[in-house]
Amino acid sequence: MQQEAEISSKFIPKVHKMFKRLILPFAALVMGSGSLMAASGVERDSATQKTRYMLVIHGGAGTILKSQMTPEKEAAYKAGLTKALEAGYTILKSGGSSLDAVEAAVKVMEDNPLFNAGKGAVFTNEGRNEMDAAIMNGKTLQAGAVAGVTVVKNPITAARAVMDKSQHVLMFGPGAEKFAKQAGCEIVDPSYFYTEDRWKSLLKVRAADSTKMQLDHDSTIQHKPATKLGVENKDHKFGTVGAVAIDKQGNLAAATSTGGMTNKKFGRVGDSPIIGAGTYANNATCAISCTGWGEYFIRLVVAKTVSDLMEYKNMSVADAAAEMIMKQVPKLGGDGGLIAIDKDGNIAMPFNTAGMYRGSVTADGKIEVSIYKEN
Repeated sequence: MQQEAEISSKFIPKVHKMFKRLILPFAALVMGSGSLMAASGVERDSATQKTRYMLVIHGGAGTILKSQMTPEKEAAYKAGLTKALEAGYTILKSGGSSLDAVEAAVKVMEDNPLFNAGKGAVFTNEGRNEMDAAIMNGKTLQAGAVAGVTVVKNPITAARAVMDKSQHVLMFGPGAEKFAKQAGCEIVDPSYFYTEDRWKSLLKVRAADSTKMQLDHDSTIQHKPATKLGVENKDHKFGTVGAVAIDKQGNLAAATSTGGMTNKKFGRVGDSPIIGAGTYANNATCAISCTGWGEYFIRLVVAKTVSDLMEYKNMSVADAAAEMIMKQVPKLGGDGGLIAIDKDGNIAMPFNTAGMYRGSVTADGKIEVSIYKEN
């Protein structure tokens, strides 16, 4: 008996320890206590998830100086940004998707002639308005884009149609317009996009170009400083609009729309409709919309590179965005900015120009809009 008691005194504690290590955790998981899942971070706090949604927008970057802005025009820009934020926020607050929110926000800016997109699109060298747009779903990595459209009232809606109603990602020109019409997008006469300010800007840039060297025939153009391209032409590159958002379900989305570059020639297309260059969204990392000198954003694949820096180098969204906008883009001679939001709701809005029209709205409805560089 004494021997059995000694065996039990040694064996039972071991069994008890094994039971605690193996059986209890399994029982807790089966009973749905959620304690293990919560500890591992798999299960999010429901209260937190309900309040994490937010929207960020931009209306273009460039030489935007307070000294050159009238109080009335500054107020108009801020009102336009606020209206776009309100449109997207209404959708997010009601439980709508980030895709619907970014599309709605961009549509408001497309309908506002102050911004270089939709109604406010700039003119090409031939006196046309050629618009580009893209949208991307961070949950599925589906994307849609259009380029060179001239009769679609809201190019961002056409881009959404490409994503939702076709097997393609990017459509161009007359083909994109035909598809947009069949998809139910509103089609307008090209005269709808005419604005006096944009037409005067074209005439100004044309005049400036005519007094400079013949760039198209200068084989050494790539070795000349950017100022040789003409200050007017350079400054009229930056009127892109865009939006990024995260919804109550934690899904990310990005959208970008633009009228391109004043006086552009030969069917030039910038970075906005190029997935990975000017627009990108991935639930694993972030959502991004860019604005700036498109050729450089294409060469550096800026939007996707920000995502890659986060995924493969474990950089924060702020550090990754700054790496591209404050270092890599200027290193090549380009400029501009971007807006970004990561999967946890952290945002970044870096730009290396004098200003960028931008704004954000958080779950509590707090709206902030800014234009100039903050010291």
